[in-house]
Amino acid sequence: MSSWKTLILRIGEKCPEYGGTLDFKEHIDSCYGILWRELDQQEDQQILYYLLQCAEQLPHKSPFYATLIGLLNLEKEELGKLVVDTTRSNLQEAIQSENCDRIRVLLRFITVLMCSKVLQPGALVVVFETLLSSAATIVDEEKGNPAWQARADFYISCILSCLPWGGAELMEQVPEEIDRVLVGIQAYLSIRRHVTDAGFSIFVDNSKDQRANDKDFLEDLWSRIQDASNNGWKLESIPRPYLSFEAQLVAGKSHDFGPINCPEQPRLPAAASSVSYGRQKHDADLKYPQRIRKLNIFPQNKLEDLAPIDQFIMEEYLLDILLFLNGCRKECAAYMAGLPVPFRYEYLMAETVFSQLLLLPQPRFKPIYYALVIMDLCKALPGAFPAVVAGAVRALFDKIAELDMECRTRLILWFSHHLSNFQFIWPWEEWAYVLELPKWAPQRVFVQEVLEREVRLSYLEKIKQSIENAPGLEELLPPKGGPNFRFNAENGRNKPEWLALSEDLNGMVRGRQTAREIISWIDENVVPVHGLEVTLQVVIQTLLNIGSKSFTHLMTVLERYGQVIAKVCPDEDRQVMLISEVSTFWKNSTQMNAIAIDRMMGYRLISNLAIVRWVFSPENVDQFHTSDRHWEILRNAVSKTYNRICDLRKQIFSLKKRLQSAEEATANAKAEVEAAESKLTLMNGEPVVGDNPIKLKRLINSSEKAKEEEVSLRESLEAKEALLFRALGENEALFLSLYKNFSVVLLDRLPEDSPIGASRLLSSQTDLMTLDSDEPAGMDVDQEKGLNSVSNGDKGSAAYNLSETDQWGLSTLGYVKAITRQYASEIWPHVEKIDEEILRGNVHPLFRKAVYCGLGRITDEQ
Repeated sequence: MSSWKTLILRIGEKCPEYGGTLDFKEHIDSCYGILWRELDQQEDQQILYYLLQCAEQLPHKSPFYATLIGLLNLEKEELGKLVVDTTRSNLQEAIQSENCDRIRVLLRFITVLMCSKVLQPGALVVVFETLLSSAATIVDEEKGNPAWQARADFYISCILSCLPWGGAELMEQVPEEIDRVLVGIQAYLSIRRHVTDAGFSIFVDNSKDQRANDKDFLEDLWSRIQDASNNGWKLESIPRPYLSFEAQLVAGKSHDFGPINCPEQPRLPAAASSVSYGRQKHDADLKYPQRIRKLNIFPQNKLEDLAPIDQFIMEEYLLDILLFLNGCRKECAAYMAGLPVPFRYEYLMAETVFSQLLLLPQPRFKPIYYALVIMDLCKALPGAFPAVVAGAVRALFDKIAELDMECRTRLILWFSHHLSNFQFIWPWEEWAYVLELPKWAPQRVFVQEVLEREVRLSYLEKIKQSIENAPGLEELLPPKGGPNFRFNAENGRNKPEWLALSEDLNGMVRGRQTAREIISWIDENVVPVHGLEVTLQVVIQTLLNIGSKSFTHLMTVLERYGQVIAKVCPDEDRQVMLISEVSTFWKNSTQMNAIAIDRMMGYRLISNLAIVRWVFSPENVDQFHTSDRHWEILRNAVSKTYNRICDLRKQIFSLKKRLQSAEEATANAKAEVEAAESKLTLMNGEPVVGDNPIKLKRLINSSEKAKEEEVSLRESLEAKEALLFRALGENEALFLSLYKNFSVVLLDRLPEDSPIGASRLLSSQTDLMTLDSDEPAGMDVDQEKGLNSVSNGDKGSAAYNLSETDQWGLSTLGYVKAITRQYASEIWPHVEKIDEEILRGNVHPLFRKAVYCGLGRITDEQ
């Protein structure tokens, strides 16, 4: 990398390029001197492009880049003008394409450009007023479309998040104009709808008083901005390097920004209904998602007594680094650990990363990314961060009963993976009390599932060694993995002829007989004599036993003899029996059970509807609240169905682009042939219509090939669209079956007057969680060990008093909400049918509310 690029990239950091110092003025002077020399040797645009790229992708250092541009603007005004025009063009493009991250970062950048005297303050106010006007129009009941309030809220949050970076300068230079903007924001907040976001809450809160007084994200940000304004915009978290050059920068020319335009919001259908409103609201929420939902798992005094606005700025820093450095995890951890602020922030950093890991409806990146970042931060800050992470785990464990079911699953997967990277070391004796709790208690189930996942990542004896300090927990370990083959000589319940059949089939497979030969043997010698049920058991158990040595063996058996399984299990009833046989064979290995069923679905030997029927069989329903075994299989089935649809949509999109190019190529080739045919040429001295015959023949061949390519692509597109139509039909049938089964088991097993409806988050959008509560969690930090020590007394069985029926209901309804929320985009097109066939019928009221909550659907109660 060129030296000037390195200086730009590393500005504001304690690094060798700047002599290991943190003197910001010296950094800027050094970088400016080299850049000015480079401008004489290279094109202006190359340097400015790199500067703007750094400003966008390292936005926590935008004041440094703005100061550099301000100094360059002093000597060469056209450079400053080029930066402003380029930024305006980028911002307009981002607004039109609804690129939220780029909009937010560019608005912050033009704010610090204003502070560095590159941009006129009045021009920045005009941009704010444009966004404010668009937001006010959106939420207007008559002129706008309130379903798109998410866009309006995003615009206002962008304005507010810029003010900490330039509020003091705007108040000083254009006080009346910025006051007008703030009054407009207050007016907007008075007419917008308060956002409850119950379906996206990480924790449950049963406090009605808190519901009434809780602030949503925008109201909370407005409160923080007001506090900062009242405090004279004094912030510790934002560097202001331009103040060191104020005497110089004031002489530079400030440029105008020019107008920007906001897109019009989609119109509501003429016959507006709650469903059409809900669909548009869902689309808006997807395009303009809330960036963070606070956890507040640590007491407030652990956040280094930061002002609320400084906490917000630090969260912005950390989220930006996670976003822009997601492909370089070690660099990401290094930047997060070394932010240029004068205070410690390990607790805030842990809360922010965990809030992203547990973000609903889904995290911005795959959970493994956050797992790796946490791991790298523990290694980068070995004296501080591991203890903070341990405290976060303890705090979350204490509140596990209140944690959303999807978040609980993510936490289990992360924690087991995290421990596997640190030799499975954890003070399990602290949690040994869970053995005193009922088998359905959430804390006990959490420990049980973590240990099961650890065994998957290691082996049983290793995990037994890791819990030596709490030997009683061995009770929660899974059994020793291995197949449970029904047709072996030791099993006295088998008839000799069944054992002989299994041995014969085993010999045929070992002898590499074809699937067709085995099918003929089954049709002629097995089914007529022993019946379909025994045939199914012998065939499935024997094939599974042959493939039980490894995942590769299993795949080989399914590839070679999948036709045999399909012949024995041709319909849904038989497929349910097939899944039962697989589950019986792998009853000692949850992992292999899930893998085998998933692979069979991949080969279309099992349908998703058969999996749903099996999951909701009575013996499995009884375990809904005590094991994740069946939920994992159900999640895999729904996910695979969804992924098929996504893959087909991507393929169709690609084919449409290729078809468009092929149509243009065909049209061009045809035009060339027609042009060649229309020309007059002399042959033997006589005029003849047509170009050179050889050239004409070549053009005709080229035209025919282009036409063939177009026809081929069109046929492929039609085939893929037919597959997508079929997949969408399967998806609709899947969710209808899923909801019907949920409604039946809940109505049968959960009393209609169950107390859990009043005490837990199951009541649609009126439910909230403790996202922004100022009350500290019931724990503190041991100053000597740096680990969290429980401060709320005995954690034994007295702390848990829910009946098994109530816990079953909570767990099942939690999964209803989680599945609905995760696949809401695929469910919304079928909402009318789900309403008509299921929700308007005889269903448990808590089930209906859980579905509405997962969809983020407005109810009549609101």
